[in-house]
Amino acid sequence: MTNLMPGTELARAIVQRASEKAADYTARTGRKPCLATVIVGDDPASVTYVRMKQNRSHKAGLESRHVALPSETTTEELVAKIRELSDDPEVHGILLQHPVPGHIDERAAFEAIAPHKDVDGVTMHSFAGMSFGHNEFVSCTPGGIIRLLDAYGVEIAGKHAVVIGRSPILGKPAAMLLLARDATVTICHSKTADLPEIVRTADIVVAAVGKARFVQGEWIKPGAVVIDAGYNEGNVGDVDFDKAQHAGLITPVPGGVGPTTIAVLLEQTVAAAWRELDA
Repeated sequence: MTNLMPGTELARAIVQRASEKAADYTARTGRKPCLATVIVGDDPASVTYVRMKQNRSHKAGLESRHVALPSETTTEELVAKIRELSDDPEVHGILLQHPVPGHIDERAAFEAIAPHKDVDGVTMHSFAGMSFGHNEFVSCTPGGIIRLLDAYGVEIAGKHAVVIGRSPILGKPAAMLLLARDATVTICHSKTADLPEIVRTADIVVAAVGKARFVQGEWIKPGAVVIDAGYNEGNVGDVDFDKAQHAGLITPVPGGVGPTTIAVLLEQTVAAAWRELDA
């Protein structure tokens, strides 16, 4: 049986520290760090995710402001609402729940988030700063992945990391964070030739493709570290977990990457509040 890498204890520790800093902020200012969550439409999974983030925010001593917009909202209307939140001094962090309906220009909506409130690390400003090692907010799931690797003592420097998926909020930033830690990084995607052979060379595999059990167990090198960043219908990840038991470490789904993602989001919201106060 392979060794599991659950993220629940790590997430609890991150949230506990963030909660203490949130309490200090409240004691100093008389108000709580505020995270605004914006959701367009009523996709059941997105509604569930937003509710979970709201609940975790409240438990950590943060204020949660919920903005629900109808599915027919236009790009222009969404951008206007996000800019309004960006200009609101009572709001410290903004989270746009994704994906948005197909008729909306998601990138335009992300770019409407003020960089100092981009606690989900989705803007081009945050990506550039993160890639160059500046003190910007990281994309939360990739940030949580790095924290997991550190928590379990995984050596990153000099290792071959294969990232499967190139989304701007998961695959690409995960690759940049691994590169910053001196891994040799290969990014694979839908046009990659000989994907199984490439994955077999990986010391660290990050599966972020969004397809249930896409990564086959036989692709995994014995002893490799496997980070499953997928979450699909039926509570299954992007890796065929049952057939990847020869991995050295592997994250479970659920209970692996997910808890650390939310923890990093809350941590960065509290950090945004303090940055504004200290500016």
